[in-house]
Amino acid sequence: MDWITSPEALAALATLTLLEIVLGIDNIVFISILSAKLPPKEQNKARVLGLALAMIGRVVLLLSLTWIMRLEATLFEVLGQEISGRDLILLGGGLFLLAKSTSEIHDKLEGREHDSNKSVKAPSFMHVIAQILLLDIVFSLDSVITAVGMAEQVEVMITAIIIAIVIMMVSAKAVSNFIDRHPTVKMLALSFLLLIGVALVVEAFEVSIPKGYLYFAMTFSLIVELLNLRMRSRRKPLRLRESRRHPDSGKSAAT
Repeated sequence: MDWITSPEALAALATLTLLEIVLGIDNIVFISILSAKLPPKEQNKARVLGLALAMIGRVVLLLSLTWIMRLEATLFEVLGQEISGRDLILLGGGLFLLAKSTSEIHDKLEGREHDSNKSVKAPSFMHVIAQILLLDIVFSLDSVITAVGMAEQVEVMITAIIIAIVIMMVSAKAVSNFIDRHPTVKMLALSFLLLIGVALVVEAFEVSIPKGYLYFAMTFSLIVELLNLRMRSRRKPLRLRESRRHPDSGKSAAT
């Protein structure tokens, strides 16, 4: 516990915690979108359980540093490209994220119209948790590799992961509710997941996309969308006041 009194360790803890939260935002978005398919009484339980599984997975991976290092070893080659265990996990996770995000976008845009005459079966609680667990593995791998590269003490890494997950648990419901209230934000979040899926796939083939570019694009798009939401929220009271002043204007326009 000597690291608690070390300024360097505390600085690493603060920085790593912030990075873990940033890396976990896409995880929260994915969990929020999946849990929204469940009955309201099960949604918060799915979010908390999904994040708890993410925390356990990250700590287990962190304590298995030797196994993580083995993932970097080449398993086989394809067309001169060396493929490791980490590459397979990133590729599988990226393809799953692309497929799932595309399916969700189709469901939001065309699913209800084209499948209106079909009875769509809601996913079960365990089915949703299984999907969350699958993506947690990919997100946890990226998070643990970041932690290993930033801190030397395992205690600092574990503490940062636990603090970040607890913060995400507290904010997950608010993030989920915000996304559910604003369909355009949900579509933007799904677009982010598509972008992350592409980044994971190309990273599996040793083509690195700087994370700063991804986060800048996401942040810029999010700021624009928040400005749009702010503008629409300010227009609603104006329209309401106009309709009260001229109650017959809407009828005459309709005729």
